[in-house]
Order: sequence, then structure tokens, then C-alpha cells
Amino acid sequence: MTSFAGNPSASEGRLFRILVINPGSNSTKLAVFENDLMADQFDIAHSADAIASFSSAVFDQFPYRLDCVKEALRERGIDLGDFDAVAGRGGFARIRDAGTYRVNDEMVFDLSHPSAEHVANLGGILAKTLADEAGIPAYIVDPTCVDEMDDIARVSGFRGMERACKWQPLSHKATARRLAADVGSSYEEGNFVIAHLGGGITVGAHKRGRVVDVNNGLDGDGPFSVDRPGTLPIKDVVAYCFEDGRTHEQVVKDFISKGGIFSYFGTVDVREVEGLAASGDAQAALVMDAWSYQVAKEIAAMAAVLEGNVDAIGLTGGVAHSQRMVEGIRRRAEWIAPVHVYPGSLEMEALAAGALGDLTGEQPARDYVRAW
Repeated sequence: MTSFAGNPSASEGRLFRILVINPGSNSTKLAVFENDLMADQFDIAHSADAIASFSSAVFDQFPYRLDCVKEALRERGIDLGDFDAVAGRGGFARIRDAGTYRVNDEMVFDLSHPSAEHVANLGGILAKTLADEAGIPAYIVDPTCVDEMDDIARVSGFRGMERACKWQPLSHKATARRLAADVGSSYEEGNFVIAHLGGGITVGAHKRGRVVDVNNGLDGDGPFSVDRPGTLPIKDVVAYCFEDGRTHEQVVKDFISKGGIFSYFGTVDVREVEGLAASGDAQAALVMDAWSYQVAKEIAAMAAVLEGNVDAIGLTGGVAHSQRMVEGIRRRAEWIAPVHVYPGSLEMEALAAGALGDLTGEQPARDYVRAW
């Protein structure tokens, strides 16, 4: 690859190269951007056995994931010295506001000692480690810890156990901005319901540029997902925790990675389950239809949060590739507002855009300072 160091500024035609890293539950996605255009993208698949070999502390995966990323770059002949920045998916740092942040040592410490375990915590750490090797800046954008919820949305019904904001801000906000443009509005002026359908599922009420309510997809609030169970009956959960001598760590791991679709079929491959349903497997058909049913219910709940004033509904994430899933949601939710589908993810583009904004000076990044 060619180094573009020494070229003129972006406003005068400079080409910035940005490496983007997005760790997911069972993969690490990498992309090379030249300004806002994706020049290359490749995914590193991680087997279920490999991920299961680590404890529930996500940071334990860091050396393994770093080695995988470096090996993938070597195989493609990609030199870190050819980049101007590295952008990684942001996790549970100690900030609440959306935006682009420069990754510093303080953030790395907080991501490695997080308030919540999530694979996104590795994004900023991986980005900073690789960026330091090349002597370039590292960024995160709209990290998982972004919290814009209204106070009324935090009340759970059990004092001292309030609803938490744990979702996918990067995906949500990138999709909402695209959706707003597609319907001739702006993110800051419209009301939207966005459903991220991925390893975790979160449905958010976007009210004039703020997500005022969203289910906690990490800890089990809302629809089930490929490997998380979603909302469960409390008494049954309590009983499960005390059965068979299970430890706290075992229970947490089960509810984070062994629920949802995986608990029924032993796989996180939605295409496989959808194929079973299409071939006449009654159990697969029932579970797939229950999945879209639950997501549609959550969309309707968020429409109520917005008092029925919904301009459009957006579906994104890997599961949005599933025609059965999308049509099931559309059938039950399109009476609320038009449903727009953005299969896959806009996260890579959003990460690159955040880094590019700081490199060009058009949208300067924030310095990371703990909010608490």
C-alpha cells in the first residue's frame, strides 16, 4: 500500500487512510477507508469454542483478538505505517455524550476495567494499541456508554434497581441519520424508532437527536437475540441461578452468550435457522416468528414513548438480512410508520467518518475526560 504522508490537507485534496476495527461477539470486522470511501473490508471469524475458552471478562480476549488482527493485516500486506488514524468501536468508558473521542491511556484503563462487560470495550483498546505502533491517533465514535435517556425511562418498578442504558449508539445514530436523510428530514428535527438487530437487539426512541428510551440489550431487557435471552420471568431466572451449584460467573456467561436462538438450536447462524423454518421445521418457524413478534412489540412500545409521533422506523444489523424477520416486523409495525431496512451495518462508515472529521478539522474530536 502507498503512504500518503505529506500530501496536502483534505480541503486541498489530501487523501486520509483510516483503519477501522469493529469487534463483535463472534467476529472482528476490519475496513480500510480512503477518506469516506471504503477501499477494503474483511472479517475475522472467531469460533464459538475460541470465544468460550475465555472468562466472562471480555478484556481476557484482548491478546487473542490483537494477534488475529495483526495476522489478518499481514496476510493482506497491509502496513500500519500507511494509515493516518485507527478508529475502533467504543465500549463502556466513563462518558455519557455522543460524539467522536480521541483514545488516551485513561480511556484504555477504563475500557479494560469497565462498568459492563461487552465486546465493544475491545475496540478502543485495539485501536490505541495499533495506532501507538504507527504513531498515529486512535478514536472511538458514539460509544456504547452513551446515555441520553429521560429520567422517566429509568424507573424500573423496583427501588434501587433502575433501568440502565446499554445499547448500540454507533449503529443506532448512523442508521437514524441515514433514515432521516432518506425521508427528507434531519436527525435533529425528526422522531424515529430504530431497531438494531444483531448479536444484541436494541430498539430505541430517537426524539429530535436524542435517544430518550431504549431497551437494555446487554443485560436482558427486551427481545431475545441470537445468543441473549431478553426479558425473562423473574422467578424462573432466580431459580436457574440457584440450580445445580451454578456460580455467578457461569450464570452471567449463560445469559450473555447461551440464550436466544443459540439456546434452541445450538447455533448463532440465523441463516441456518431460517433455512430450517423454510424447510418445514415447526420449531424453527415458531421461534423465528416469535423473534419478529417480540421486536415488533418493542417498536410499538417506543412509538408510545414518542406519543405516536413517529416519522419512520429503521431496521439495521446483520439479522435485517433475514427476509422472514423483516417481513414479520413489517407486518406488525408498519401501521405505526413506514419501515426502512438497512441490512448489515453502517457502523464502519460511521467510525471512519468520526475519525475523518477530526483529521480534516471539520468536526474536531473530543478529548477523553471522565464524566464520573
